[in-house]
Amino acid sequence: MRGMTRWLTEDELQAWVRLVAVVELLPGSLEQQLRRDSGLSHFEYYVMAMLSEAPERRLRMTALAARSNATLSRLSHVVSRLEDRGLVERAPCPADGRATNAVLTEAGWRAVEAAAPGHVEQVRRTVLDALEPQQVDQLRAIAGAILDRLDPDGVMTAPYSRPQGQRA
Repeated sequence: MRGMTRWLTEDELQAWVRLVAVVELLPGSLEQQLRRDSGLSHFEYYVMAMLSEAPERRLRMTALAARSNATLSRLSHVVSRLEDRGLVERAPCPADGRATNAVLTEAGWRAVEAAAPGHVEQVRRTVLDALEPQQVDQLRAIAGAILDRLDPDGVMTAPYSRPQGQRA
């Protein structure tokens, strides 16, 4: 027999509905800006950003899939599109001949550099500028607490766990 359902309180319901609305609306806002200004989807930009943060701008496809929360199939399709545009290339993994690396090309690096200012401005405009500095700290803590349950190994945030003051 299962226990009693712990229904949401009115305050919890209001917090949950607002979080769901943000989760639903924010990706479209980021997608629209990137497509308009850079011709990249948000996921394409994110994949390229993950590569730009990696040593030698390369990652195993399996690691890139984990960091971008994508299936290998979805990632492979996106990498193929980026390859067609000369932004990413695949290369054999020297440490494991069975594995394939995704490598950000020089053109891909320039595309990330060109797209980043508009993307950061959109993040500021839609999220950060709406918050006071104390609320940014609270958002970081709240998101961290939720991520401790959703991504306990920190796979998706590992590239961004760097000392304060470095460029994000």
